Amino acid sequence: MTASAAGVSVHRDGAILVVRLDNPPVNALGARVRAALAEALAQAQRDPGVRALVVTGSGRMFSGGADISEFDKPMQPPQLPELIDRFEDSDLLTVAAINGTAMGGALELSMGCHHRIASEAATMALPEVKIGILPGAGGTQRMPRLIGNAAALDLIVTGKPVNAAKALSLGLVDELAPAEDFEDAVLDYVRRLLDAGAGPRRTRERDVDQDDALFEAALAKLPDTAANFAARRCVLSVQAASLPFREGQERESELFLECARSPTSAALIHAFFAERQAGKVEGLDPATPLLPIRDCAVLGAGTMGIGIALTLADAGLEVGLFDNSPDTLQRALAHVEKHYLGLAARGRFDEPEARARIARIMAGDDERLARVDLVIEAVFEDMALKKTVFADLDARCRPDAILASNTSTLDVDEIASATASPQRVLGLHFFSPANIMRLLEIVRGRDTSDSVLATAIALARRLRKVGVVCGVCDGFIGNRMLEGYGRESGVLLMEGASPAQIDAAITGFGFAMGPFAMSDLAGIDVGYRVRQQRGVDPADAMIYAVGDRLYGMGRYGQKTGAGFYRYESGSRKPIPDPEVDAIVEEEARRFGISRREIPVEEIVERCVLPLINEAANILDEGIAMRASDIDLVWLYGYGFPAWRGGPMHYANTLGTGRVLQSIRRYARDERYWTPAPLLERLAAEGKSFA
Repeated sequence: MTASAAGVSVHRDGAILVVRLDNPPVNALGARVRAALAEALAQAQRDPGVRALVVTGSGRMFSGGADISEFDKPMQPPQLPELIDRFEDSDLLTVAAINGTAMGGALELSMGCHHRIASEAATMALPEVKIGILPGAGGTQRMPRLIGNAAALDLIVTGKPVNAAKALSLGLVDELAPAEDFEDAVLDYVRRLLDAGAGPRRTRERDVDQDDALFEAALAKLPDTAANFAARRCVLSVQAASLPFREGQERESELFLECARSPTSAALIHAFFAERQAGKVEGLDPATPLLPIRDCAVLGAGTMGIGIALTLADAGLEVGLFDNSPDTLQRALAHVEKHYLGLAARGRFDEPEARARIARIMAGDDERLARVDLVIEAVFEDMALKKTVFADLDARCRPDAILASNTSTLDVDEIASATASPQRVLGLHFFSPANIMRLLEIVRGRDTSDSVLATAIALARRLRKVGVVCGVCDGFIGNRMLEGYGRESGVLLMEGASPAQIDAAITGFGFAMGPFAMSDLAGIDVGYRVRQQRGVDPADAMIYAVGDRLYGMGRYGQKTGAGFYRYESGSRKPIPDPEVDAIVEEEARRFGISRREIPVEEIVERCVLPLINEAANILDEGIAMRASDIDLVWLYGYGFPAWRGGPMHYANTLGTGRVLQSIRRYARDERYWTPAPLLERLAAEGKSFA
């Protein structure tokens, strides 16, 4: 049996048959791998000289679990629950040797084996809840029997991973072995089991406590909403482990099918595949040579610059931090030290690791700037300033160094025009806080070279970011769409809704934050400066009138303790402010607007539909390569509810015809509610954005 033919390789070591999963890139348990595992087990059972079967993985993976591409196809036999049952039923000793990452169905397979040994470098998880389903191959039934109800609930409902040491302490594995010489340690472990006369030890035969109070409390923490659809069913399925095993397994299957057929799961699986597609650029050769990135410079030591520096240091890169103000630079370096020592104090890593990360971020100097591989500019959002900075960088940096702007709205091609080598310029738009937010918009300029683009895409992966490539336009993907969302929320404010009512409607839809709470977080001054840079059409003055008044009062949001809301010292909780309500009333009267009570449904439609409409224009113009890229931008950069799949997936669930009809219903102002031509074409043809 060969890896190329079956996704596994098999070799014999005395009385032990070692079956190695060899199905790159993640050793997924697809149909041919399941069939090969079943055949290997049958082969071992037919051979009287074999007393134990070990299943392990190749490379750094045990297995990434089920092949998710099979989810929308008829499942080929043997299905995973049946295969795991065969390993557990076997009179031959079965041992899972978890050499690296074991996810989902792979961890379920290991729990069906009689014994488990793991590398000290291994990690394990049942992450199915993150794609809107639950472990459906016995995981919710076997895990409680191994580690107890409370621990099993914690891992299954959250989908979080555990390292090998934690897995051992929980009882999820029986023994650990060094990552070096792991296979030798595994063979020694199995020989010890055989010498001790160890026989099959079936997880399903273990007892599990019935603890109704535990499960009632778990459900009480999860409101019965679409966002918690899968998590609540995970709880119910773990609770079923107190039933006889086969009954519990049947209940798990029922709940799994409920999840798999839900719109929530469809949305989350859409997002999963969208992430896999991101970074695949049509016309960009996958073999394009990458430029080395080891030493970086960040220009600007404000909040964004610090966050970018932390992100680079977390990825093991050296960072020179630059700022024209020595005081600002010293405050930034002090913040870096406090940040990492704080993480060490909270147990994220030890103090030596914290010190190592602190040492990667140093005050920059001319010598460093002359040798870096990558510069990321994070200065004030002003075109003239950025062009001055890039002209200077072009003269002072190595000719092959990548020059990137963190601009959130400005024309990257115009910035690049200040250099003699625009082919090395692109946008790397991080989202604040840069060391937390997963999105990175990679803005490809007109002249950006393939090698620079390919290097940026690879860098995003290294930084553990979701890198989305886009073209040059005002605001790129995210902020261009945000303009319509913010504009309509401003109109709703003037027409009768309060900031709290609008934010409540939007968070009720599923956003992490409403537009006014988000404005306070980002800074009202930031939006004001962007408007001053672009200029505001006099016809739009009323949209921004309240924000401009707040700016003039020094109410910039959370940073000043007051914006659209008030904030108590040390708190980020927004408190509605009657003073703001009075300002809104004054501005509405000034513009002759009669205010009214606005239904929640109208608030949601008028905020979300402009996102979809502008996204259709972005897609039609080629600024975004695919609709799913737009979804990723809004899922990871703006808090669009993951269980709705992003604005384009949401539009598909509504139907393009219904979306178009709703947009026409609100089309009081043709400047802002003109249906996108692509939307009209798709609606006429009965097609979706997919």
